[in-house]
Amino acid sequence: MPSAVANLLNILDLEQLELNLFRGQSPKVGWQRVFGGQVIGQALVAASRTVEGRQPHSLHGYFMLPGDPKIPIIYEVDRIRDGRSFTTRRVVGIQHGHAIFSMSASFQVAEEGFDHQAIMPDVPGPDALPSEEEMQGEIIAAMPEPMRTYYERERPIEMRPVEIQRYMSKDPMAPLFHVWIRATEPLPDDPAIHQAVLAYASDMTLLDTSLMPHGHTVFDKTIQAASLDHALWFHRPFRADEWLLYAQDTPNASGARGFSRGSIFKQDGTLVASVAQEGLIRDRE
Repeated sequence: MPSAVANLLNILDLEQLELNLFRGQSPKVGWQRVFGGQVIGQALVAASRTVEGRQPHSLHGYFMLPGDPKIPIIYEVDRIRDGRSFTTRRVVGIQHGHAIFSMSASFQVAEEGFDHQAIMPDVPGPDALPSEEEMQGEIIAAMPEPMRTYYERERPIEMRPVEIQRYMSKDPMAPLFHVWIRATEPLPDDPAIHQAVLAYASDMTLLDTSLMPHGHTVFDKTIQAASLDHALWFHRPFRADEWLLYAQDTPNASGARGFSRGSIFKQDGTLVASVAQEGLIRDRE
């Protein structure tokens, strides 16, 4: 039986139907809708397959309709511009004859320039936190059922939250969340694969962070949550199968929408990516 990482790589390996036209599948895991990170990752793969010799440096996407996991997603790429330094692509994900996701992505030739970055937060490293095997006991047993089910199944991305107590308490917490992430198995050396895997993982926990000041999580039955848009910037090279710190904060929630930001660091403190997202966080009560 293929591992969770092998399944993820298969999902990200799109089938080319025609020039600028690709087809992506969804995992058969019983989800009611397609995970947003999957759509982001597949759209980035589709755009990348129409570009040569340049790496993506940013993407901006909008979720318009829930994805249907029972049927493929068709990705149509518009080659908007090929400049001397930058290349621009637009991707539309289509199901049932309707656009469910749209994304613009920009690619750049490698070049040197000014260099500075934010400082990585001072938090415990991944080795100082409980592993997923160690969490199988009392920690998972104390979590709400949806969260417990999430941690008990095999997943392609391992997560070690620093503020793990948030899933076992209804108390409002500071608007900050830190989680170490990495692929659970080694990945091929192709940088495009690592970028697509990080794009996939970047949708995990980010919207959930916007509920921390309110003592809720996206797993609460009273919360209706959905990603609305997603932006990702790649700054420096990295490997998605090595530990990365996803440092998140939430500056605002209003109008039934939560806004969250994320900075992704290597263990040595190198800032490799930045993320921003706004999503629906509607209280059903």
